[in-house]
Amino acid sequence: MNTNDNFMLYKIFNLICNCDNIENLAEDLKPIFSDKYDLSEINILYYDENIKKLKTVIKNFEPAQDYYSKEKMDILNNIFNKLNLSNFVINDDIDLPDDIFDNGSVIAKSLNLPLKYENKTVGFLRLKFRNKIELKQEDLKLFEIFSFNLSLKVINIILSKQIQVNSDFYKSMKDIAKIIETQYDFQYIIPLIGEMIDKFVMNHLIYIFIKNENSYNLYWPSACWNKKVYELIEQLSNEDEYITTEDKKTGAFPLISEGEIIGCIVAHSTIDKLTDEEIHYIVELTKQSSITIERANTYSEILQNATMDALTGLNNRRQFEIRLSEQYSIANRQDTPLCAIMTDIDFFKKFNDTYGHAIGDLVLKQTASVIKNELREYDIPSRYGGEEFCILLPQTNIEEAKIVAERLRSAVENMELEIESDKTIHVTISVGLAQLDIKDIAEDLYMKADKALYDAKESGRNKVVVYKNKGR
Repeated sequence: MNTNDNFMLYKIFNLICNCDNIENLAEDLKPIFSDKYDLSEINILYYDENIKKLKTVIKNFEPAQDYYSKEKMDILNNIFNKLNLSNFVINDDIDLPDDIFDNGSVIAKSLNLPLKYENKTVGFLRLKFRNKIELKQEDLKLFEIFSFNLSLKVINIILSKQIQVNSDFYKSMKDIAKIIETQYDFQYIIPLIGEMIDKFVMNHLIYIFIKNENSYNLYWPSACWNKKVYELIEQLSNEDEYITTEDKKTGAFPLISEGEIIGCIVAHSTIDKLTDEEIHYIVELTKQSSITIERANTYSEILQNATMDALTGLNNRRQFEIRLSEQYSIANRQDTPLCAIMTDIDFFKKFNDTYGHAIGDLVLKQTASVIKNELREYDIPSRYGGEEFCILLPQTNIEEAKIVAERLRSAVENMELEIESDKTIHVTISVGLAQLDIKDIAEDLYMKADKALYDAKESGRNKVVVYKNKGR
């Protein structure tokens, strides 16, 4: 090889070493090869064992037949089979035979180089030239060296991706199992499970249905308009591990408790088929979800008459409503002021999405602890739901309540939450505040505080806003 060829190989190897994305690899190789060869196309195809088909890196890993015509795909599959027997396949155009000269050079319009792993062809690099060119022995040697090194890189990327998928799967299994340790609210658990599975199976929409007598009600997300989904789930029986549509783009996975279907998880796409591996993963995630939901139902029955929120140690919502009714009666009977604070954690979803639900739970617990420590002995803090807290301030007028509310806001803002040995996060809250009016019923108090909380969030967050009656 001459100096220019060596320099081109150097640039190619440098690119291979520093690229971790196959799609970018194919795109970035084209200008390097184009310095010497007039290319109309460069593409990397690899064989996916799960779907038994070639995939191309063009169009974000969509199946190759979405990029090539069916006829061309048949040709490329034949080329792939031939590559198991030879180093190159030259000229995949049917009407263009190989012209081999005495010096070993060939006339080519295209060149397909094998990507091998453990003596097995796992894909190929496809080069197509704008016009017929003569490829000499040094050219073929250059491609042979290049394809060997490219093979290692492509295999490493594919294996790394598979390892990450496996890691994500086991993390999702662990997270779903862990939910029940800290969350008992059925309405809170279902969306958490949905979000976890949705992130794991990113090419499909995930729906969770809960069975009510003989019908399935969509529980998460808020809407599903596809008739195929509803037609499929009506075919489910408690004997099924899963069922799919004929095109395998939609699958239904039953949630089973004590031998009976309590709901199902559906994965749906209009483009991508469910692979055997994805089906296996969703089956296992569904089984774990069934256990978690079953336990949630059991805990819900046990805790429905309890007074304490299990995660934060504050009053739960039911107890809040009881205490509100009590304090409302006292305030009216004794003609004393009563205020309410509604507060929630700013951008709470970001903590869950960035660090995971375990850190989200820690944020809730620590925030609740700060709130409890900053309140007076006779104040009544409760976890209203999700990341929202409600605090009753008996015998407290609005000016005094503002001082309490600001003290809470400041204390949470100054809290440092250590999530790793060298990493801390900061939390802020938005606060709405209202005082009971003589004409109010009990529910009016916290509804006004909630309206003030909304105004605090809309006007910038991390602030205290007092409810103002705009009608006056």
